[in-house]
Amino acid sequence: MSVDKCRFCDVDLKYTFADLGLQPLANEYLSYENSRKGQSFYPLHIKVCSSCFLVQMVRHFNPEHIFTDYKYFSSNSKAWLKHAENYVGMIKETLNLNKDSLVAEIASNDGYLLQYFNKAGVRNFGIEPAANVAEVAKTKGIDVICDFFGKQTALRTVHSEYGEKYGKVDLLIGNNVLAHVPDINDFVAGMKVILKDSGTVTMEFPHLLNLIDKKQFDTIYHEHFSYLSLFTVINIFEKHGLKVYDVEQIETHGGSLRVYATHIENNTKIMQAVENVLNDEIKGGLKKTDTYTAFQQEVNTIKYNSIIEMSKLRLAGKTLLAYGAAAKGNTFLNFCGLGKEYFEHMIDVTPEKQGLCLPGTLIPIVGEDYISKIKPDYIAILPWNWKDEIIGRLNFVREWGCKFIIFIPELSIFD
Repeated sequence: MSVDKCRFCDVDLKYTFADLGLQPLANEYLSYENSRKGQSFYPLHIKVCSSCFLVQMVRHFNPEHIFTDYKYFSSNSKAWLKHAENYVGMIKETLNLNKDSLVAEIASNDGYLLQYFNKAGVRNFGIEPAANVAEVAKTKGIDVICDFFGKQTALRTVHSEYGEKYGKVDLLIGNNVLAHVPDINDFVAGMKVILKDSGTVTMEFPHLLNLIDKKQFDTIYHEHFSYLSLFTVINIFEKHGLKVYDVEQIETHGGSLRVYATHIENNTKIMQAVENVLNDEIKGGLKKTDTYTAFQQEVNTIKYNSIIEMSKLRLAGKTLLAYGAAAKGNTFLNFCGLGKEYFEHMIDVTPEKQGLCLPGTLIPIVGEDYISKIKPDYIAILPWNWKDEIIGRLNFVREWGCKFIIFIPELSIFD
């Protein structure tokens, strides 16, 4: 279904933020056999609402088509695991959580975070629609409701339809999920339902201000229905009876926000950090339509430069590998038209992805051991948000003079 009205405030969408052409679903990896049968491509067209400034995908899909068999396992990143462990230690102390508290995480994935609440002795459960990753979490001793989150799921949880061990929660967590929901009003309404009167919500999401400033257009793909500023999130939360009282700026995913919210009826003081970030957004032009409509040219410039430089390397006979079969890389490669004629293989540590092909470009995915076999001249790191971790893993390639390539926010080639 084509969406021509804002999914939050229902205003007509008139202004383009980024049009990345026709693209496959970013996580629709293919077996070699299926790759020969073709693949569906869909418009990846992002617009901005001129009223609430919610940046959003024009066309969206039934989430069951994307999230019921997911290929992203959060625990594959050591840096992300450390981020999760640090969060649990911090939030347990901040909210005085104990064995009588109840914590829930929306989109709990493979238990990457809730496992640390288990170790801390705090009751918890996850809500995760992808059965394959939910099963992994269960092997870690984590209770998981396998369902999409929204108001109806929240009501079933509160009224114990899933079991007596669930109910209203002291802490509701959502890491990188708020952008993934097509019906953001229903999702936030569900948060209001499941939260105890004195409860706290923490939500982490990539900050739209960073996406624009750092030209992170590769974070746009069909799974991301929304691209969020603090200003817009506050408005959405307030519409559904929640208020944001604090915010942290964190480094994950190229620059994210972690917002703290509670029921709007509570007398919780709103911290200065909220006003500070809102002021940053105003200075960054996030309340001016021109800021959004100028982004397409920034995207096009990165594409032109990337094609030119990669073509030069291939014409010189250099061997190139790509690293990191993440969704952002698939958006980038498909938009730029950089396929197998540029990158012979994609390296990825996720066993579930190895042996498959990237969507669209059909570049075959192999494990890290392949690097030493062919000794490439260049390795392009596509998940730039994990650049330091990846370079640390690949330090051995310097033995034969291999260089690294980063494309975002601008093309960079270095030893």
